[in-house]
Amino acid sequence: MSLDFKLLFFPNLVQQPISTLHAALAVLFVVTCFFWLSPGGLAWALAKSVGGTVIPGPSGLPLLGLLRVFMGETPHRVLAKLAQTFRANKLMGFSVGLTRFVISSDPATAKEILGSPDFADRPVKESAYELLFHRAMGFAPYGEYWRNLRRISSTHLFCQKRLTGFEGFRRSVGLNMVKDFKSMMGEKGHVEVKKVLHFGSLNNVMMMVFGKCYEFLNGDDGNGVMLEELVSEGYELLGVFNWNDHFPVLGWMDLQAVRRRCRCLASKVNVFVGKIIEDHRVKRISGEYVAGETVGDFVDVLLDLEKENKLTDSDMIAVLWEMIFRGTDTVAILLEWVLARMVLHPDMQAKAQGEIDEVVGSRPVLDIDIPNLPYLQCIVKEALRLHPPGPLLSWARLAIRDVFIGDKLVPAGTTAMVNMWAITHNEDVWPEPDVFKPERFMEMERDVNIIGCDLRLAPFGAGRRVCPGKSMGLATVHLWFAQLLQGFQWVPCEEKPVDLSECLKLSMEMKSPLICKAVPRVVA
Repeated sequence: MSLDFKLLFFPNLVQQPISTLHAALAVLFVVTCFFWLSPGGLAWALAKSVGGTVIPGPSGLPLLGLLRVFMGETPHRVLAKLAQTFRANKLMGFSVGLTRFVISSDPATAKEILGSPDFADRPVKESAYELLFHRAMGFAPYGEYWRNLRRISSTHLFCQKRLTGFEGFRRSVGLNMVKDFKSMMGEKGHVEVKKVLHFGSLNNVMMMVFGKCYEFLNGDDGNGVMLEELVSEGYELLGVFNWNDHFPVLGWMDLQAVRRRCRCLASKVNVFVGKIIEDHRVKRISGEYVAGETVGDFVDVLLDLEKENKLTDSDMIAVLWEMIFRGTDTVAILLEWVLARMVLHPDMQAKAQGEIDEVVGSRPVLDIDIPNLPYLQCIVKEALRLHPPGPLLSWARLAIRDVFIGDKLVPAGTTAMVNMWAITHNEDVWPEPDVFKPERFMEMERDVNIIGCDLRLAPFGAGRRVCPGKSMGLATVHLWFAQLLQGFQWVPCEEKPVDLSECLKLSMEMKSPLICKAVPRVVA
């Protein structure tokens, strides 16, 4: 039977030739579906690991993975829901581009990750690297250099002697904030809480780190304005979700201009901080500063240890600048959440003020009063539980070798995260998790330690990479909160109701900054 006859009478029986392009597209479609539908998405499908139980998790969008989750305002909430959907609270895997992630929403698993030497490093984002933070304690790789910085921090920078030595200045900053709130209340009839807290916190950190303070709200010689611009720019760059970190092929294009902005900022920071270091050296030569006779600032401490620890000026700039970022907005943001809760819960505010009046009376609050104010401390604890400044514990960990978490193998190079927000909002861990109830810490949960020992509530992290300034940060929050409660009645502003909506940047902020009224109190 001829081919022409077949084509004429039985056209469907003749097999059409398949083009090379069609075959390639078919293969690509199959491969893409395989990678896309693999548990955890593309990055996990590409992982060459053998053994262990498959880690459950969403595949996300093809190639992108869960990119859209991290581009949103509340990734901690979305990841918590996904972990419940996939029954993966203990450990869930997912991808963002070519980056592998695991995340835990379980206290026991979180403790295993944060306490393990196999997760001793942090993934260094492009912005952190360009801003020299890979030479500071937060991002420096685990090793001799990092251990040296850690020793300096615990022994010299954040020791009890320094905490006590700066109490007077912390107290004066709190009293200045009271004056600023009174002035703003008189001018506007309401107070912009975030602005006052931010500048007060920045001044406090600047004095501890550089031995300098500025009049941000009342005009300055220009240095304060420059400093605020540098800090704001750095805070934004460290908080932005950078595509280059997860899609290497896009790196050379710098689509979001993160690299260009970071390099520009780094050059300005080098000049600004370098001048402060040089001024400190001049004071030493002139005899204005004598080591060991006074409680110096952080620059003085590093200069005292400069030869012993072989720190270069670049190292010191990186360490000092990181202190500014880690110590400024965390305190201010936490206090804003605390005051927002006081506006919404006047009964709790009155109880805390009664406690202050009974213990302190009309005299100024001191650090030594705080242990005698248990209810005030419980309010801060509850705010940390409901509104943790770092809901994903800010900077994640990096697996430095293949490691088993339970029966699940996590390959080297995987980024590990802890969803502290999910843990603190889990009804299996906390009764009535969505209710603001400070009394819980005076009753059944009074033994909860928030310094990193109990992963039910570890806002400062845990393990080797726990925040070194946690004690100083808590001391500052407790003192300023007591001063502000002693000085004012915090009440709603009719035109600007309190909105507890969240927005995760470098820290979890209030999406709508708190605006309320601060009515001066008279303590008999």
